[in-house]
Amino acid sequence: MSALHTSVARQVKQTLHLWLQSLRDMLASVGPVAVLAFALVAGAYWWLDPQPPRTVTLATGPAGSAYAAFGQRYAQALAREGIQVKLLTTEGTVGNLQALREGRADVAFVRGGSVDMAHDADMGIMSLGALFYEPVWLFYRPAALQPPHKPGQPKATEVPRLHALSQLRGLRLNVDQDGSGVPDLMRRLLDANGLSLDALTTRHLAPHEAAEALRAGKLDALVLVTAPESPVVQRLLREPGIALAELPHGDALSRRFPFLQTVDLPRGMVDLARDLPPQDIDLMAATTALLTQEDTHPALRQLFAQAAQQIHGGAGWFNGARDFPNTRTSELPVSPEGDRAINGTPPFWQRYLPFWASNLLERMWLVIGGLIVLLLPLSRVVPPLYTYRVRQRVFRWYARLREVETRMDEGDADTTALLNELDELDRVASQITVPLAHADELYALRSNIEKTRRRLLARKGRAPQP
Repeated sequence: MSALHTSVARQVKQTLHLWLQSLRDMLASVGPVAVLAFALVAGAYWWLDPQPPRTVTLATGPAGSAYAAFGQRYAQALAREGIQVKLLTTEGTVGNLQALREGRADVAFVRGGSVDMAHDADMGIMSLGALFYEPVWLFYRPAALQPPHKPGQPKATEVPRLHALSQLRGLRLNVDQDGSGVPDLMRRLLDANGLSLDALTTRHLAPHEAAEALRAGKLDALVLVTAPESPVVQRLLREPGIALAELPHGDALSRRFPFLQTVDLPRGMVDLARDLPPQDIDLMAATTALLTQEDTHPALRQLFAQAAQQIHGGAGWFNGARDFPNTRTSELPVSPEGDRAINGTPPFWQRYLPFWASNLLERMWLVIGGLIVLLLPLSRVVPPLYTYRVRQRVFRWYARLREVETRMDEGDADTTALLNELDELDRVASQITVPLAHADELYALRSNIEKTRRRLLARKGRAPQP
């Protein structure tokens, strides 16, 4: 039993040794092609830079605004993909655009009418799509429109309504902070109505402060340009003694200012139970877009565009489902990532792969395809290299055998020394391991060694031993 175990162990050892040696030969044969492929992939990876930075800055405007609320939702969406979104607070859309121009932000919410289309396009600023409407909310106190009561005259019972911008003459109006872009918009709207800002008492309070001043009677009206999700808008729409102006010249103004369009606030949209508002209200609205820099990593632009689909794709106060995001109202060129996310069909592998793998495949698929085409003809080199390495283990001993035969033919060498050298050569050949497909070459070597030994013994004058 012991001898049997020893034989089995020896056979297993030989088989393992042969397998490891064959594996080494195969790896050595594939090595040059693998090194070339790795070098090409590494060079393409460095050139394409497929993996994005792990942090990105989003300019969101003032704290507590609709921009800030949307910024939090984008941060949560990208955090699921391992990307940290830093929210940059500014005074508003003008500050957001300036941060984008200066490189302090990678992505920003910017309202329509704020950009210099030619200049910003030359600077490499592009759009990821229009996201939502930002109506021009003109809130006022109806009591401020009532004329002074004259003694002896009956008090007016009808609540006065603001139905034209010219009625703002002489009132205390808050036009938001300078960086919000609202002061410039109001100046243009008032100029179109034959009124200048000098004809009003203007303030530049932040939205929250302005709302408190309006409630306290320190302001007669205020203007906000923001999404309906703004907490200030939500509060003022429900505030007793404060009304929302409906401007009948919305269509005419939208013709003068292409970045504006008329939208309808349906009756009961704010609060159905309280019937707020009590009638449909026509408003003017600008479209806010998500802008980015040309040098922002394409994968980050893709993530923001995909997040926009989820955040802004539903129905809202002024739009139906899937009206946003869109590329129809973008003032700047739309990036390929935004256009593909909004108007195209995402690759099927995005449904099954994590973001990093999907992004890597999307950025590198052309390189990988080209590499496969290149390696197909190069792979033909591998079998000859493998055969050469295996046969080299056998053929390299023929040089030593030829040397013995040369010395034997010259006749001046010691026969015993030559026989010893042949014995050593045969011992070495018996320890060579080759795959079975090349065993004939090994046995041919040992047969040639034996033939040489026979010739040498014949010359010495005695027959070879069996």
